[in-house]
Amino acid sequence: MTQASVIGVPPGASIDKDKRNWIATTCIIGGAGVAAVAVPFVSTFQPSEKAKAAGAAIEVDISAIKPGEKMTVEWRGKPVWIVRRTPEQIATLEKNDPLLADPKSERKPDEFTPAYARNEGRSIKPEVLVVVGICTHLGCSPSEKFKTGAQPSLPDDWTGGFLCPCHGSTFDMAGRVYKNKPAPDNLPVPPHIYLSDTKLLIGEDKKA
Repeated sequence: MTQASVIGVPPGASIDKDKRNWIATTCIIGGAGVAAVAVPFVSTFQPSEKAKAAGAAIEVDISAIKPGEKMTVEWRGKPVWIVRRTPEQIATLEKNDPLLADPKSERKPDEFTPAYARNEGRSIKPEVLVVVGICTHLGCSPSEKFKTGAQPSLPDDWTGGFLCPCHGSTFDMAGRVYKNKPAPDNLPVPPHIYLSDTKLLIGEDKKA
């Protein structure tokens, strides 16, 4: 390092060795201090443990769900419904196809229906439905209407499913939306996988 390159010393000026060493040392210590301050500042940009947990997969025991019952769990701040369908409810699914807007789940498949759920029941196992309980219209949460037959806001030949109280969208027992309703798409099927016959992992489907 030349004399002229030392900070604060005009070109051509002289400086003794001790003073030059002191200035250089001060600059190094000052730079180290800036670096030390920068580390905790940058660390604030890292996702918190709570944020990481919010997107994590959840394990659910479904052994207590009886046929015809629904269980609700939370995943990523959303309600996820797990329904154990009865044989009668499964039998109605194919009959509903002509009445549905997207019976084969062909709309936005990557967003709403994983490949392993692109079937009549939109499920891995015919008897178990797993869907996000949020209407695809304006984000309301539909109500379960598993009872069949005529009911308020439902057709006389209702075969069971879900009714969104906000604007009247209806979904069958596979979460498929009926024609001419405000909701544009079927209820989303979240990524999920069976860890055993009675345990589900919602939020991950690498082995499915």
